[in-house]
Amino acid sequence: MPLQQEDKVLEHEFGVDDVRRALIIGSALAAALASRDAFALSLADLTQKDASAGVKAALEKGATVAVDLLGRTDGFWGNDKVRIPLPDWLKRAEGALKLAGRGKDIEDLKLGVNRAAEQAVPEAKALLVSAVRNMSVQDAKSILTGGDDSVTKFFASKTREPLTGKFLPIVTKVTDRIGLARQYNALAAKGEQLGLVRGDQAKVEHHVTAKALDGLYFMIGEEEKKIRQDPVGTGSAILKKVFGAIR
Repeated sequence: MPLQQEDKVLEHEFGVDDVRRALIIGSALAAALASRDAFALSLADLTQKDASAGVKAALEKGATVAVDLLGRTDGFWGNDKVRIPLPDWLKRAEGALKLAGRGKDIEDLKLGVNRAAEQAVPEAKALLVSAVRNMSVQDAKSILTGGDDSVTKFFASKTREPLTGKFLPIVTKVTDRIGLARQYNALAAKGEQLGLVRGDQAKVEHHVTAKALDGLYFMIGEEEKKIRQDPVGTGSAILKKVFGAIR
């Protein structure tokens, strides 16, 4: 039956307004389904190029934001999630030191180690960005489909060693000005000889550098999670396409 005749039959049986309303709703549903099919990409639909570009964009954005957040006054000290504690060996002696009238020295050291980390972090940006831009397709796949620690593992494997070399001199310069830090290092060196202090806590600056890097990688991971949760909110087409496909 021709469409016009069919429409007239429908109008006769159901009424003109009902038919028109049904046609409008049907058109709207068809458009919605077409739109869904056009944009509902799955991970399998993404090209390797798109997937890699999306991961790189996410990590570069995350690294930049993390450095900006941590590499400023109170970046570490004002953030409970990454604030650097005293080394365990010194923490156990904290009560005794306070009783001995060294409470202010302890507080100065707590603040000082975090300030040292805040000063060191800006040095990380270039290395982090370079690691992202040079990452392999396999690295990108591992991060895109990996667990919550995939970002941390990637950056730690690519940048921890060179960043340790960059952070240590800056951290040492700051901690050397703190009297209790110097005393701690002298005591810890003796404790290490006796097997009472682990190697990574034998010097304040080593402890601070390790914790600063842990905090940096943690914050990059937190920023990357935000991108996964709200790719549209980033305003980036490639991030929306890639991370929207795996939600």
